Amino acid sequence: MSDHPDTRAIVTRFAPSPTGYLHIGGARTALFNWLYARGRGGTFLLRVEDTDRERSTPEATEAILKGLDWLGLDHDGAVVSQYERAARHVEVAQEMLARGHAYKCFATQDDIAAFRDEARAEGKSTLYQSPWRDVDPSEHPDAPFVIRLKAPRSGETVIRDAVQGKVTFRNDQLDDMICLRSDGSPTYMLAVVVDDHDMGVTHVIRGDDHLNNAARQQLVYQAMGWDVPTFAHIPLIHGPDGKKLSKRHGALGVEEYQAMGYPAAAMRNYLARLGWSHGDDEVFTDAQARDWFDLGGIGKGAARFDFKKLDHISGQHIAMMDIDALFSQVQDFRTLTGKPELTKRQRTGLHAALPFARNGAKTLPQIIDKAHFILTERPLEIDEKAAGNLDDVSRRILSELTPHLQTASWKRDELEAILNRAAEDRDIKFGKLAGPLRAALAGRAATPSVFDMMLVLGRDETIARLHDASA
Repeated sequence: MSDHPDTRAIVTRFAPSPTGYLHIGGARTALFNWLYARGRGGTFLLRVEDTDRERSTPEATEAILKGLDWLGLDHDGAVVSQYERAARHVEVAQEMLARGHAYKCFATQDDIAAFRDEARAEGKSTLYQSPWRDVDPSEHPDAPFVIRLKAPRSGETVIRDAVQGKVTFRNDQLDDMICLRSDGSPTYMLAVVVDDHDMGVTHVIRGDDHLNNAARQQLVYQAMGWDVPTFAHIPLIHGPDGKKLSKRHGALGVEEYQAMGYPAAAMRNYLARLGWSHGDDEVFTDAQARDWFDLGGIGKGAARFDFKKLDHISGQHIAMMDIDALFSQVQDFRTLTGKPELTKRQRTGLHAALPFARNGAKTLPQIIDKAHFILTERPLEIDEKAAGNLDDVSRRILSELTPHLQTASWKRDELEAILNRAAEDRDIKFGKLAGPLRAALAGRAATPSVFDMMLVLGRDETIARLHDASA
């Protein structure tokens, strides 16, 4: 189903509950809202649904904001607190009451339990039907009450969903939902509608676990005579086994992916492809995503999280990223993981090493690992495997190389000629010479090309490392 034609300026929103980290599913919902608004010159708003005072924390709000910031999902205007708007929610409940679209219900928890017990015994629906629905206010007792929406008892409520299509609910299956509790506090179900209306939200893009809520929320819009937004309920994300994504499948919070070193652009690309598609395109830029994203491209079936696909997309983004941008991200990642600040020599060397250090890398730590040779300081710590390549013969060969390197022009072709000639003179294959050179230059057995390392390290540092290893 394609997007609904709409003449209004687009306004979307992301409305997380601040009870923990930014879940990967929430991040995708935020991304879809952001892409839809940004691609149409619209507005993307952020609302914190913090009415659950026991579970909502400032730390969780901060974690969500940091997660969105890392993902690059900027929002317009100030963050709206649902809790701080409680007076407005109460006002709307009172207005529905005055219009006859809501009523005071004085039933106690015991009354409701007794109703349900009786309905079960008679094999009837346990959906609560309040006896107070049509009682004249003059007969109301002086007792605690809730305010319930007066939902239609017959007919159907139809949600025209931009993803799910036409979804029909029988009204006799919908209860008279509570809008205000007996302590005067508004319920989440009412608050969401009031906030979306007051914030001018035109498109409610959210997980399909809210689809049942949409039917009841639409009744509030209709009771108030408000425009109903376009609903788009997106399928949830499942693990590779087809079950709802949970901790057993691995990382759930956005910050865990940041800590694993996936670039934010790769995460945006991968999350966009989780449940949405544009032809066969797998890897794309932010600009392409903004241009292409539409609600019609979202599938009705659950998406499956796949680390192999994420790695592939991440590798592609690392390969096509501007070197300066990649350098900045590598530096930010080192800071995030508490690594010391780089020296000027290390910064220059790292920048020079990135064009080859990123080859085949899927994450930022893999780049850093390949650039280890420039980030380490003399005297090098030589690991066990590399040390095995530094026998007496190898040390002597490294020592004999030094005078040739001191007079070399330090260009790749000349360095290749010197090292290949050294191998030929000793009647050994270049691979036999490469092992000791890797050990001397990086302290490891697996490294980038020895020529790449020598060019980045420069003449003086290369010779000093060869001298250390041959001593």
